Amino acid sequence: MSSWKFYHNPHCSKSREALAFLEAEAVDFKTVEYIKNPPSRGEFRELIAQMTGPLSAMVRTKDVEFTAAPFDVNSAEEVALRLSEKPQLMERPVLQGKGKAVVGRPLENIKELIKK
Repeated sequence: MSSWKFYHNPHCSKSREALAFLEAEAVDFKTVEYIKNPPSRGEFRELIAQMTGPLSAMVRTKDVEFTAAPFDVNSAEEVALRLSEKPQLMERPVLQGKGKAVVGRPLENIKELIKK
């Protein structure tokens, strides 16, 4: 079983770039297309608990759906609830493993995490 989960949106160039990097590095990971198969609220809670960096980095705050109905991006519970309802608001890509998770913007975040 892979030790990494890669939350991927194939329509996103940054997500495709991170996917190509992980494949080139022969990282053993499971790809989660989170738009097609959204994580549950509990899974988002776990992901949020493992995030490094500001929680707000996990939310696409410039997205039209966010600007139409903004929420507190510093509240873990609110972010978990809203992302479980609208997973397209999750910033991508996200890599989770070894008890940590990072938003892959910039890609260096993912590079640092896999080398730890």
